[in-house]
Amino acid sequence: MKKFIWTKILFFSSTLVPLNIYALNNSHDLNLPKQQSSVKNQSTEMLKGVVSMPFELPPLPYAMNALEPHVSQKTLEFHYGKHHQTYVTNLNNLTKDTPLAQKKLEEIILESAKDPAKAGLFNNAAQVWNHTFFWHCMKPQGGGLPTDKLADKINQAFGSVDVFKQKFKEAALAQFGSGWAWLVQENGELKITKTANADLPMAHGQKAILTCDVWEHAYYLDYQNRRADFVQVFLDNLVNWEFAASNLD
Repeated sequence: MKKFIWTKILFFSSTLVPLNIYALNNSHDLNLPKQQSSVKNQSTEMLKGVVSMPFELPPLPYAMNALEPHVSQKTLEFHYGKHHQTYVTNLNNLTKDTPLAQKKLEEIILESAKDPAKAGLFNNAAQVWNHTFFWHCMKPQGGGLPTDKLADKINQAFGSVDVFKQKFKEAALAQFGSGWAWLVQENGELKITKTANADLPMAHGQKAILTCDVWEHAYYLDYQNRRADFVQVFLDNLVNWEFAASNLD
């Protein structure tokens, strides 16, 4: 797979696919630790690459207005520029002058996931990861249908892409309050799941394939309280199936 260079940009480690858009000065390769679960290095090779300290906000993989009319530039200015940035800032404050500042994002997430005393650390680290993953789950002129291996696995797991979309939307709408809807891979099989707040699949031994953010700040400026409309637009017009497919084992 290609290597990409970062310019003082936060990059984390993970084990899905390399996000082919980042770069670093004085970069070094990351040897990702194997997770002790069926995840098999889940932190997404999306998040594989290089690391720069302190953590910094990674760039979007498209222009701020590139998802219009489905997601407005104003929404991305707040969601990415304010919310995502706040999680990065909080993570830096929580890890400053500690050994955690030298750890990979994924390591911080897994170490703090089951420790109630580290809930603040987990929430901010996980939200940095979740949002970076989410941006890559969308693309301009997205949507359509998955192809090849991903299409086969979706058909095998759910019967058809239409049934998958219906069940994914149901999960997104069933998530009470803030959270995420996910397509995950566990023991080689695809599943739909949902998580509350900052929780994410890697904390449960699952590998993230695709996600939709259902926190209100993800859609309220454009859709107000119409979460169902936002999720439908995500599935029909925004999904980056190529990225999702690259996350499969």
